[in-house]
Amino acid sequence: MAWIGQCATSVDPVVDRMRALRSGWHPADGVAVFHRVYLTVTEEIGHAVAAGAFADRRAAATLDVRFAERYLRVVDAYAAGAPVPACWRPLFHYRRHPGVRPLQFALAGINAHIGHDLALAVVDACRALDCGPRDLEDEFDRVGEVLVLLEERIREELMPGPDLLEIADPLTHLLGCWSLERARDGAWLTARSLWQLRGLPDLAEEFTERLDRSVGLVGRMLLTPLARP
Repeated sequence: MAWIGQCATSVDPVVDRMRALRSGWHPADGVAVFHRVYLTVTEEIGHAVAAGAFADRRAAATLDVRFAERYLRVVDAYAAGAPVPACWRPLFHYRRHPGVRPLQFALAGINAHIGHDLALAVVDACRALDCGPRDLEDEFDRVGEVLVLLEERIREELMPGPDLLEIADPLTHLLGCWSLERARDGAWLTARSLWQLRGLPDLAEEFTERLDRSVGLVGRMLLTPLARP
């Protein structure tokens, strides 16, 4: 894939790439479940950028493109048989497990992308735009608002109905342990910390590796197979 340049003014190239990928996966594939959710998020943000909802269109587009690139690199790496970050391994490993519900797949992908990739994307965008995280705080918050609204929609659409209450009880308990809002707040703190560590590459690398592993553990928990009715 030809990656976007240093800065961007539109998210259309990554949206086109994601739409092309969507057609190659079975709808029940766990990665495809997350992908549909994330494509919707990216399209929503792209519409907001085009409509002038962000005060700094260039900063918003660059942040979103850098964010999407993180995920698309993982997809390409997995397809090529290369290692993928620990935070993404549970989703790719369990993507066809019959005991994992669609909602679990969606939130496991969001966990990896928000808990790990978002902080690194903020740093990527800061370097591209020659600014600090504080200069992107408004764009970060606005993107976060879209994500929270879509998480609510995901839970409504993918949560089992009352006829599956026996299954929904453990699922509700499992998913109640994770919050997108907390993950987003953590990503912002992590981005600021990594920015402060940019002059200490060894320490920054260790910090990032530990983040990757810890987010991966949460993802594995979210994908705990649940008994079928």
